[in-house]
Amino acid sequence: MSTENDQKLLADVGRRIRAIRAEQSLNLDQLARLTGISAPALSLIETGKRDARLTTMAKIAAALRVSLSTLLDDTPPGPDAKTKDASQGYDLGDYQ
Repeated sequence: MSTENDQKLLADVGRRIRAIRAEQSLNLDQLARLTGISAPALSLIETGKRDARLTTMAKIAAALRVSLSTLLDDTPPGPDAKTKDASQGYDLGDYQ
């Protein structure tokens, strides 16, 4: 069962894919032809309803001519983007 954070991540990545696709004036059918992934499956990914495998994400990134990290990057763009501070440690309480 997915957590709330998982759902947010899927939705954010899906919105990013849709935005890049729209910027490039591609419709779902065109992206489907470029990736070999069905349009309904792509729609589920874009709406955050399907957790895509890494290989699927790589196909989408290649078709959109962006890096895989562009699709997955959760930092806001621009010079003021902050990186996560690893010195804060990790909360492993959920994994015990």
